Amino acid sequence: MLDDKLHEECGVFGIYAVDGREVAQDIYFGLTALQHRGQEAAGMAVSDTKGAMGNLTVKKAMGLVNEVFHKNDLESLHGNIGVGHVRYSTTGGSVPENAQPMAMKYIKGSLALVHNGNIINADELKQEQMNRGMPHYTSSDSEVLAYEVISNRVKTESIEEAVKLSANKLKGGYAVIIMSPRKLVGMRDPFGIKPLVLGKCKNAYVLASESAAFTAIGAEFVRDVEPGEIISITQDGLSSDRSLCGQKKAHCIFEYIYFARNDSFMDGIEVHDARINAGRALARKVKVDADIVVGVPDSGLVAAEGYALESGIPFALAFHKNSYIGRSFIKPTDEERRTAVHMKLSVLRSIVENKDIVLIDDSIVRGTTMKQLIEMLRKAGAKSVHVRISSPPFLYPCFYGTDVPTAGQLIASHHSSEEVCKNVGADSLEYLDVEDFKTMVGDMPLCTACFTNEYPVK
Repeated sequence: MLDDKLHEECGVFGIYAVDGREVAQDIYFGLTALQHRGQEAAGMAVSDTKGAMGNLTVKKAMGLVNEVFHKNDLESLHGNIGVGHVRYSTTGGSVPENAQPMAMKYIKGSLALVHNGNIINADELKQEQMNRGMPHYTSSDSEVLAYEVISNRVKTESIEEAVKLSANKLKGGYAVIIMSPRKLVGMRDPFGIKPLVLGKCKNAYVLASESAAFTAIGAEFVRDVEPGEIISITQDGLSSDRSLCGQKKAHCIFEYIYFARNDSFMDGIEVHDARINAGRALARKVKVDADIVVGVPDSGLVAAEGYALESGIPFALAFHKNSYIGRSFIKPTDEERRTAVHMKLSVLRSIVENKDIVLIDDSIVRGTTMKQLIEMLRKAGAKSVHVRISSPPFLYPCFYGTDVPTAGQLIASHHSSEEVCKNVGADSLEYLDVEDFKTMVGDMPLCTACFTNEYPVK
């Protein structure tokens, strides 16, 4: 993943093995499959539903999943119910204190919570909680959410009631999984901005951000959690509360453009197919004479394949990606960004020399990475480079848990397409149109606020 990209905030995973088997290893594999959604921190909390109430074992730290957890950690995390999390920070700093799960004990027991998204009224909720005497130690909206559930739990008969009361007050895009000593509860925001899916593996139910996590543990995809739905998993099985499900939905289009893994299914759409269709739509926009179509690894490859299929121009792999470079954080200077790009990607000269190239990527954010890639292609002998982007220009910030830079850092927000083309050194530049999303995902209702300034939740 190049650092001149948008980042998702988190990936969440939860499992309840009703037959009592240990689940720590399943959580580990599930989180590894969700690693692309967050690479700053990882954690899990497990419990034994037949053990003492409030007994939680938690391990979390900064780093990738395989850096945080080792064999002895998994052997010490005993329990048949658990939640896990991979994090990229958008609210709250990139510090160990904000790693999840948020595990807390209170008068009626304990809970562990994992959260993907952003609660846009978190400051308001935090102030209400502080007025009631509840402490706050970080600026994380996930902690605010955990305290909201706890404050409702002490006055209700069940965790499900507490979650529903909390959900009635939340604004934003979110997918949340909460583990209590005897239950696993998942909820998704009423607009369906953030994804959450349900799976089953032998005698276990699983909740996760993406269905790719099910494949990693041999689970089968059951269905998407509906927008606004609250799912409760207990020893007796699964129950659902749909009373908060509304009519208006707004699924995040960038899950299909970039965030989700190619092999995931979300809200009835296979991500791979959506990206193929995006490439096909780009090929139909403006014809270009070229010798090969290439994609930027890994995010532009599938759209490039779709472009090649539609245009008849051969698809080629022009970049070698170094898979052994560790996680990348936002680099503070252009020179450091340049070094990071050259460490991760190199050009196959024999593929691009004396070729007219169509270069496909999913987005242009600051423009720094695209400029460097074009320079690399020209240095390797490319005759021309025609850039095609499988999303519209980014113009506005996201408030729902995607790390979109401020407008001043979005190159398209203060430059025309012609100016961006010149700035990155391309021979031509075309973006996908918002209207082309219908080609990608059919009639699915979408959140397109970062392109259109039309926010579904305010």
